[in-house]
Amino acid sequence: MSPPATQPVPGAVNRRVVRRGDQIFKSVAAAAGSTIVIAIALIAIFLLIRAIPALQANHANFFTSNEFDTSNPAKLAFGIHDLLMVTVLSATSALVVAVPVAIGIAVFLTQYAPPRLARPFAAMVDLLAAVPSIIFGLWGIFVLAPKLEPVAEFLNRNLGWIFLFKQGNVSLAGGGTIFTAGIVLSVMILPIITSVSREAFRQTPRIQTEAAQALGATRWEVVRLTVLPYGRSGVVAASMLGLGRALGETVAVLIILRAGARPGNWSLFDGGYTFASKIASAASEFSEPLPTGAYISAGFALFVITFVVNAAARAIAGGKVNA
Repeated sequence: MSPPATQPVPGAVNRRVVRRGDQIFKSVAAAAGSTIVIAIALIAIFLLIRAIPALQANHANFFTSNEFDTSNPAKLAFGIHDLLMVTVLSATSALVVAVPVAIGIAVFLTQYAPPRLARPFAAMVDLLAAVPSIIFGLWGIFVLAPKLEPVAEFLNRNLGWIFLFKQGNVSLAGGGTIFTAGIVLSVMILPIITSVSREAFRQTPRIQTEAAQALGATRWEVVRLTVLPYGRSGVVAASMLGLGRALGETVAVLIILRAGARPGNWSLFDGGYTFASKIASAASEFSEPLPTGAYISAGFALFVITFVVNAAARAIAGGKVNA
């Protein structure tokens, strides 16, 4: 008698099909994940290639010069010193104002507010992100700036000995200062920081909060001892996301800042341009390769700064999580 035929193991074909499907899905997911890395690399390469000829033709120090003159392609002279000063001051002041407010809102929504109030209140805060930048700019210069004038005069009068609050190169009455731009930017980045912080606080393990309450902790002590320490990495990540938005904001800053003024000595009462607003202000004149390359060089500097800020945020957040 011939030996019996080998019977196929039940489910072997299905396992093979499933394994092939897993490999296909893994490849598709890896390709999708790598697209963002490829896109960032291509953007960086494009900016660098277009910036190199202008940097080689530059007659000023790119990092320390206050001059940004591209009117004569044969004598380009441009630097990012003033642009960096205004960008850092406006974005940092926005972060200083927005982060405490955002943390307070997030704590209120997750720990104090009843669900009936928390949901519509959170939706209202999130809707701020849908307001166009130009609306914020117009509101900032025509509505907010006159209201901030007494505050600016008070700070300048009483704290003028601090370099941040010295009289700058623009009139405080006009409102076209870094101080006004920073307040408007703080409102613009508030939804991002609040949303991410709220989700971070919401993930606090219930067992930790209940244990603190069982030991007799008050509501504030529960927040201080459990919620805030658990969510601090999320707050750092949220702050850096907001900072990235503030660094790259264009239209609102272009409307608010007194563009003709050149920054002085790191004062909030200066005018000037940020990286983004400087590029946007000259976008209609991008016809010659070398002058255009000068602005692309500034854009590349902003790209690097934003990339470094986000990388630092990831490192800080990761370190806090591991701790």
